Amino acid sequence: MKGLEICKAYYETYGLPMLREQFPELLPYLAAGLFGSGSECFGYDDEVSRDHDFAPGFCLLLPDESVVDRRTAFLLERAYAKLPREFMGLRRPLMSPVGGDRTGVLRAADLFRDKTGTPDGILTVQQWFSVPEQSLAEAVNGELWMDFTYGDAGSAPDTVSAIRARLAFYPEDIRLKKLAGSLLLMAQSGQYNYNRCLAHGETAAAQLAVVEFVKSTISVIFLLNRRYRPYYKWTFRALRSLPDLTILAELLEYLLTTDNSPEMAEAKYDVIESIASDIIEVLQDQGLTEAICGDLEKHAYSVNDRISDPDIRNMHVLAGV
Repeated sequence: MKGLEICKAYYETYGLPMLREQFPELLPYLAAGLFGSGSECFGYDDEVSRDHDFAPGFCLLLPDESVVDRRTAFLLERAYAKLPREFMGLRRPLMSPVGGDRTGVLRAADLFRDKTGTPDGILTVQQWFSVPEQSLAEAVNGELWMDFTYGDAGSAPDTVSAIRARLAFYPEDIRLKKLAGSLLLMAQSGQYNYNRCLAHGETAAAQLAVVEFVKSTISVIFLLNRRYRPYYKWTFRALRSLPDLTILAELLEYLLTTDNSPEMAEAKYDVIESIASDIIEVLQDQGLTEAICGDLEKHAYSVNDRISDPDIRNMHVLAGV
């Protein structure tokens, strides 16, 4: 079983029964699930993942102290700490008095503040540009199994699911700005600077150009799929699972893992142009560009022109990358 499945089974076997037995009156004020840091929260875990930070557990999320006070939170922490330490062959580590960094009893506002800088998922334009993409991915990955239900229509709190919905993906103008910047970097590094570096005899610089092209292309692919790019070590794993352009993962890996000898350089440049062509086709299919050419730079500025908010549109084209 995958880690997320194990943690859900642990919650349903021990966590939820404990809450129903010891804290039935608190159930409307609790949310539970597993999301955040860790390969299991993305579904990327395997046997290698189990060598560290891998154990049965879940996040038990609380509203602020005006609703669930510190003493009650402390009692929940003690009850969580007493849950069985072994499950399905995995052992849960000792918990600190205030829960763990990834699992345990946590204030929902603190968790989202840690990931996004805000407690409620309401971000300014500058925050959308500055919050690391991997942190946004960690705010919306995994699963939520129970959510807040207290309050009436006029005083209901922000549910965890509502906050996660706000953060589901970039607002469209932010997406377009980031897309325009990444397209421009693809053009500069792959279509222009790769061959120029080789012409100067700078094979190491040429490989840096390849790396920049691959990184920018990956950003473009995730933006076109409306998915956050996760932490770099899981990027290719995530890339291969996307609905569109997943076929490019193999070509991008080829660019990264081959040398820049004269025999290889021409083939690699052909691959760069092939990737650019595939990206342009999707841009056109999504109605994001009016440029009719193979030059990614022209498509970058065409995408930028589609931004509705003039303040965002008039920012430097690389403001989002």
